[in-house]
Amino acid sequence: MNELTEGDCWIGMTQASSSRFILATRVGKHTDQFISELITNTEGTTNCKHWHTDDWGGYERVLPPEVKHIIGAYQTQHKERTNGIVRQQIGIGHRRQNNFGKVWVQTEITVRLAIAYFNWIWVHTRKENTAAQRAELAIAPWSWNDHYTYPTLY
Repeated sequence: MNELTEGDCWIGMTQASSSRFILATRVGKHTDQFISELITNTEGTTNCKHWHTDDWGGYERVLPPEVKHIIGAYQTQHKERTNGIVRQQIGIGHRRQNNFGKVWVQTEITVRLAIAYFNWIWVHTRKENTAAQRAELAIAPWSWNDHYTYPTLY
């Protein structure tokens, strides 16, 4: 088994506090490099200088000094709940458990689909809109057909 592409893995994600739009995700071992890659992916989508995280020490070692790092349940409970939702959704796609597949490529692909659904299609029952609408990136919920037919660079 290749230790860097198979076996137990984590899904790391960053989420905008106001809209709950998922900005970036990573699949991999829970290491400082994993967090560093997640931060780099997030910096490409936002210039946020306030990070709310759980108490895992990797964040303190990796976050740049100009970032205000806030540790605790405030603001992270929504992210943990969203991560749980994503985790359950990807379990539906490739396993019969509330867990991840052992081959990371499969997990990465399934996470992308779950994030697309969460950000663009799923309508929050209380707010009556999608995360993309709250982030002012869409005027209406998308469908899977919208995703399929959206022009990309590929």
